[in-house]
Amino acid sequence: MIPITIFKGREVALFGLGGSGMATAKALVAGGARVDVWDDSTARVDAALDAGLDAIDLRDVDFSRYAALVVAPGVPLTHPEPHWSVKMAHEAGVEVIGDVELFVREREQGCPECAFVAITGTNGKSTTTALISHLLSQAGMDVQMGGNIGRPILDLDAMDEDKVYVIECSSYQIDLAPSLAPDVGVLLNLTPDHLDRHGDMESYAAIKERLVRGSRLAVVGVDDSYCAEIAERLVGEDVPVDRISVTSFVDDGVYAVGTKLFESVDGESEEVADLEGCLSLRGSHNAQNAAAAVSVAAALGLEREEIIAGLKSFPGLAHRQKLVARAGNVLFVNDSKGTNADATAYALASYDRIYWIAGGRPKIGGISSLKSYAPKIAKAYFIGEAAQEFAESFQGLTETMVFVGLDEAVAAAAHDAGRDNSGEVAVLLSPACASFDQYPSFEVRGEAFEALARVCAENLSGQGER
Repeated sequence: MIPITIFKGREVALFGLGGSGMATAKALVAGGARVDVWDDSTARVDAALDAGLDAIDLRDVDFSRYAALVVAPGVPLTHPEPHWSVKMAHEAGVEVIGDVELFVREREQGCPECAFVAITGTNGKSTTTALISHLLSQAGMDVQMGGNIGRPILDLDAMDEDKVYVIECSSYQIDLAPSLAPDVGVLLNLTPDHLDRHGDMESYAAIKERLVRGSRLAVVGVDDSYCAEIAERLVGEDVPVDRISVTSFVDDGVYAVGTKLFESVDGESEEVADLEGCLSLRGSHNAQNAAAAVSVAAALGLEREEIIAGLKSFPGLAHRQKLVARAGNVLFVNDSKGTNADATAYALASYDRIYWIAGGRPKIGGISSLKSYAPKIAKAYFIGEAAQEFAESFQGLTETMVFVGLDEAVAAAAHDAGRDNSGEVAVLLSPACASFDQYPSFEVRGEAFEALARVCAENLSGQGER
């Protein structure tokens, strides 16, 4: 835990008692603040009371007594309208902040020497955060990874000058962190997302820009127009910028040509690494993630050999294009985190011949946007509530089969892939759907696939030995 001492001896209100909210309340108490907590969920309030926290309905208090209102990232600040707790704080002139802001202020006051890397973007931020953490930890650094991935930021180990904090930040967290100023800030890309929360694309982009604007070094992907404009603005304001691209050469930064990454300084380029054979970093989207990670690692002093070794040993993000088993030319890949068509598109683009397992509870729009990948799909196996709809969508484009459950689909896909002698093939779970028709989460769905895949891989390997 990181005790938050900046409000020692003062009163703080906290709304939102999920994982990060509970960690934040405990960190504030540990630092000497008196904290009143609340949530719209009775069960969460009861859990807070069981944990020894002071729970009080914040609708019944005078907000002027508080030094700050700390809210969970999911609490609306502006759109579709401010949450009632936010309205009450504003009416009383009380600032509204989040856990990342508490971390930033505590670091500035107590341990500015510890390194701080913050990562955001519409897509790829979790993989990039995990990859940066892996590169640094493999090089012997004491890495604390958290935020919007894994552990809540204030649940990480207490600060000291030898630690490196690698923090994934959502737009919600950035919106609640006005003082955000990492040593290295990463903005990967921007596409329309969370507009119901932020109002419009311009507001969403402006919030994301805050993370890199306050950085000592800004690492910015420039393959979309929004981020390219942000990079230009930062350079014009004398913020050091490393540009990242998988589509073109950059003068300063890291860019990809196929599987090779090049570092460029003042227009002079040198190959840094080759992602060929890095199975957890396939596809151009992962080349962007890797390029950003290379830039960060170099900025924090890693040698090229350390970077290459880290890229090769990266196991991948759980449930995101993770290679979980192999039998000869057949790869079994868990992309259960691909819960919509946009996410699944990245996975389909990463393999040349695919036995694709998809389905579950469908999202608005279905999978019609994925039809262009049909030439890569040797056969599709659709499951769950979406099975029939998806099969009809791909009718005439590739051979399809419909199953009720994942177990039958994996067995059928493994059987067919094992008889494919055309080269490397992938049995790919990338559902383009929520899991809730059959599983409580995409994690549980992914774990079920991994167990089935390992059994099928063993069976295929045994057949090959005979």
